[in-house]
Amino acid sequence: MIAVLRDRIMNILADVPDPEIPVISIVELGIVREVSEEPPTVIITPTYTGCPATQVIKSSIREALDSAELSHVAIKTSITPAWTTDWISEAGRQKLRKYGIAPPPSREAAATAAVECPQCGSTDTHEISRFGSTPCKALWQCRSCSEPFDRFKCH
Repeated sequence: MIAVLRDRIMNILADVPDPEIPVISIVELGIVREVSEEPPTVIITPTYTGCPATQVIKSSIREALDSAELSHVAIKTSITPAWTTDWISEAGRQKLRKYGIAPPPSREAAATAAVECPQCGSTDTHEISRFGSTPCKALWQCRSCSEPFDRFKCH
């Protein structure tokens, strides 16, 4: 029974966009961590502790669940374990790239992976500021096309 409810909830939440990056859903971004059974609860983990979008995300989830007549499903925020960029789905990584945000590599590849410019594909890039458009991103620039771009901080 929970598998059916879980799948239904995940399908509903797959249409809830991240408030800061509207081209990617909260499921693709890995914010929706799980759906527990008793009582039915959606467990979310923000991209970092203190993320200002967390309340908007919870409100969007509540609205989506209520619209689907699932008002009995609770929403819980958990910061343990901490969100990691490894939770971003492959489809989410592609959407980030198309949107102009360099998706992070997997944790295993992070130490050696070159950062690819989402505009031109060059790996001749460099970080220009540890602080990007949101606290979970850093500002990078491509030396080939000179375009600046956000990159998720790997964590």
